[in-house]
Amino acid sequence: MPRVSIREVELTESDLVSIQDFFNDIPDARSTINRKHLLSDLLVICICGVLAGADGPIGIGQWAQSHAAWLQSVLPLPNGIPSHDTLGRALAALKPAAFQACFEAWISSLRQLPPPQTATDRERPAAERAADREQVAIDGKVLRRSHDRRQGWAALQLVSAWSVARGISLGQLATADKSNEITAFPELIKQLHLEKTIVTIDAAGCQKEIAAAIRAGQADYVLALKGNHEKLYVAVVTHALEQMELPAEQATYQTVQEIVKGHGRIDELTYYQFPAPTTLPGIKEWAGLATIGVAVRISKRGDKVSDECRYYLSSLPLEVKPFARCVRGHWGIENSLHWTLDVTFREDECRVRDRHAADNLAWLKRFAITLLKQQTDKSSIAMRRRTAGWNVNYLAQVLGLNKT
Repeated sequence: MPRVSIREVELTESDLVSIQDFFNDIPDARSTINRKHLLSDLLVICICGVLAGADGPIGIGQWAQSHAAWLQSVLPLPNGIPSHDTLGRALAALKPAAFQACFEAWISSLRQLPPPQTATDRERPAAERAADREQVAIDGKVLRRSHDRRQGWAALQLVSAWSVARGISLGQLATADKSNEITAFPELIKQLHLEKTIVTIDAAGCQKEIAAAIRAGQADYVLALKGNHEKLYVAVVTHALEQMELPAEQATYQTVQEIVKGHGRIDELTYYQFPAPTTLPGIKEWAGLATIGVAVRISKRGDKVSDECRYYLSSLPLEVKPFARCVRGHWGIENSLHWTLDVTFREDECRVRDRHAADNLAWLKRFAITLLKQQTDKSSIAMRRRTAGWNVNYLAQVLGLNKT
């Protein structure tokens, strides 16, 4: 297993105060009765605890108690180490929108960093890589154990925005009802700075209002299309099949093929992109619709062969390689974000019932993934998180406090 690189550093109070500065503008909604701890101290402890392996207030509290001497050397802590109940109440009192807003400057600085390059990226010409636009994948996820039958609450539904190449969580919006996911998409889009990006959303977000919101934000979109738009779906499938059957000299589409090997499976990926025909039902109601796309995946694992075909609406011009990268990048959000949240951060097992606390913890976990992904060593996210829990020097490195 590759070693995690750690730069030795001696932290001082001023180092963590620099993190506290991000939270100066958060309104303190806690009760004024017996308010013994600084809000900024509590928030820094929560960030450190989640990075170090804690999955909820109890875990954060236990981590803080086990690192009491270190925390007291770098934070004011006028009344010592807070209990897990105090930490839980603080997370429940904070309004999620205000909490997340304070991370914007931090995230903005991370977005200025060059995105990490994969082996496939390094094989592409430098000029082509430089022309890549940032892809923002927006997708929904349910916190399965956050329901409360006594209160009549459904499990919390989160809509998250993820910068694919940079591995940065850009924002999230919570709704307790999965049917409200459609209304949450445009609301989240309006909160983000998406100029010149390409926004990709699965079929749940393939809505005219969402396409209009993306275009209003001066971004482009690639939206997965399924049977929820029956007439449009049938028309797109019919047009694509008709075009594929034409002789090569009459074809107006572009296509590209890739072979991906890994985890005992071989995927043959074929992408097609067509100019959007003016005969599509309701085409004028889709803001900026310029092309339609098809992605075909044939997977082979041993003797088993499976296939999948997906269709897309897009405001991108006819250029199949950027379209293919967007489709592949959105598929990757399951591994880059959701799988990591479920397996490494055990998000589906979190039983925090308070809606604000659950929302704020979910955001802390997404932000922790963002910070862990910025590390340049070859270790997995899980190993980096364990190392942050074992070694405060590495924790400081992940937080960006090591300047040497």
